[in-house]
Amino acid sequence: MANKEIPYKIYLEESEMPRQWYNVRADMKNKPAPLLNPATLQPMTFEELRPVFCDELVKQELNDTDAYIDIPEEIRKFYKMYRPSPLVRAYCLEEKLQTPAKIYYKFEGNNTSGSHKLNSAIAQAYYAKQQGLKGVTTETGAGQWGTALSMACSYFGLDCQVYMVKVSYEQKPFRREVMRTYGAKVTPSPSEFTEVGRKILMEHPGTSGSLGCAISEAVEAATKQEGYRYVLGSVLSQVLLHQTIIGLETKTALDKYDIVPDIIIGCAGGGSNLGGLISPFVGEVLRGEKDYKFIAVEPASCPSLTRGKYVYDFCDTGKVCPLAKMYTLGSGFIPSANHAGGLRYHGMSSILSQLYDDGYIEARSVEQTAVFEAAEQFARVEGILPAPESSHAIRVAIDEAMKCKETGEEKTIVFGLTGTGYFDMVAYEKFHNGEMKDYIPTDADLQAGFDGIPRFPGNNI
Repeated sequence: MANKEIPYKIYLEESEMPRQWYNVRADMKNKPAPLLNPATLQPMTFEELRPVFCDELVKQELNDTDAYIDIPEEIRKFYKMYRPSPLVRAYCLEEKLQTPAKIYYKFEGNNTSGSHKLNSAIAQAYYAKQQGLKGVTTETGAGQWGTALSMACSYFGLDCQVYMVKVSYEQKPFRREVMRTYGAKVTPSPSEFTEVGRKILMEHPGTSGSLGCAISEAVEAATKQEGYRYVLGSVLSQVLLHQTIIGLETKTALDKYDIVPDIIIGCAGGGSNLGGLISPFVGEVLRGEKDYKFIAVEPASCPSLTRGKYVYDFCDTGKVCPLAKMYTLGSGFIPSANHAGGLRYHGMSSILSQLYDDGYIEARSVEQTAVFEAAEQFARVEGILPAPESSHAIRVAIDEAMKCKETGEEKTIVFGLTGTGYFDMVAYEKFHNGEMKDYIPTDADLQAGFDGIPRFPGNNI
């Protein structure tokens, strides 16, 4: 089909949907380092993880050998409500930019939760239901994950308790109300309702919160309620596994038209959407079959890949979670209250951290005014109002397309449009009013976070 005209939207048939998730760890020669028990500094076992996570999810978290894991039929049926999602050729953007580059984006915002997060939320809720649990607890940054999980829990009749980063709770009241519509209890974090929340508030009075804070509270809430488990919307290997449905669909759609991407771009906070998009393509590189350029795009205000340290660190601010080896700014780092709430995490997925350290992925940090300029440019020509998080990928996709304009190269660029920004209008308002500020942490700011990274033999700070 190489000579056939490529449609604006490439849709797959339901029969072409993936039946298995792809586990990139199986093809990685350098496996991600294991989670460590902070008390013993030994790899976490199944028995140690099961009080926090659902049993089947623990198995997936610890599985670095099986390349493919079956998607249960009930999850596949739910996926069909909004999947397969379209791969869009950005003809209008290409024309506006006057670039020879060919630009595609995988659009994950065509469901009520507004983002890719539902791909993992429904899987995690399914396994919780299968285990006979009463409910789950979680954190959410911008609110996409909390929204997705509230939908998934409603579908399976599970209780859902969400600790929402305080700055986002205040900036995005409508996102909060969608969660409540689906039956979730939403608490601004840090809060007075948990021991760790009270401790954080004592140490950082008036803090706007962070994902690390919210994770700590959600984990405490899960472990203190019988019949509850904690679920996470990013970072963990199990979450990246579920999100590979994005990359698998993208690859199938490209293959239908013999399209081979040169550059694949995704925004990066904890790593779920980027990992999900690129994993099947990374697998080809790891197996020596293809070669692609992968770019992770993060906020300059929370630059874990570009300025962080690759060490073992706590996954949460309250230090109640296991230690993960990742690029981190320190679990105590609380980023400025920027508008890309879903990217305000101090660390990065262990899978992506290992791939980045091994040189398979590039990373760039961008400032939020430049991000919103790209978001507005995209919205005006492509007809979708993008989420601030997604717009980080748009910014770099446009930058790469403009390089092609200078060189005359006809590169094929694919990026992940992870969600819509219709609940982010406070951010767009501040941008339009000229009130949006860029913030880049100083070395001293980062050092304060680094100082809290645990010191032990072999953890080279």
